[in-house]
Amino acid sequence: MKVRRFQVGDEIALYLVFLSAVHEVASRDYSREQIQAWAPAEIDLDLWADRIQALQPFVAEIDNEIAGYADLQPSGYIDHFYVSGKYARKGVGSLLMNRIHEEAKRLGVSELTSDVSKTAEPFFVFYGFHVEERRHPICRGVTLHNARMRKKMAAC
Repeated sequence: MKVRRFQVGDEIALYLVFLSAVHEVASRDYSREQIQAWAPAEIDLDLWADRIQALQPFVAEIDNEIAGYADLQPSGYIDHFYVSGKYARKGVGSLLMNRIHEEAKRLGVSELTSDVSKTAEPFFVFYGFHVEERRHPICRGVTLHNARMRKKMAAC
């Protein structure tokens, strides 16, 4: 298992990871309607590619297959953090979170934040994040539930 930087051409594979993570893993905590609003099967792939290219995520691979991805923005915000259902609970999330922490230290980021699904919340708590605010964003007309989570980074 390894983590590398995003490469142009990864976009479709990352979309499939996103779909798998939401439909196969997060579906235990969200209704069918919420899942469809959050991760519809059909999207504008050009818009998706533009978004992923802007995020410049880290990509986790197992045997040359993309298993997950996560980004860290210069502000310390983690926008995307997804692991394929096929690789859930196999250490991919831990590998990505450790890489994010390394990058945060390298960049001198003082705190990490993210809007975290109900499904991912215990994982983020394990890594020292705490819930700052319960949120109820509306996506494609459907109310979802997540938490704004924050973690102060240790001083170097």
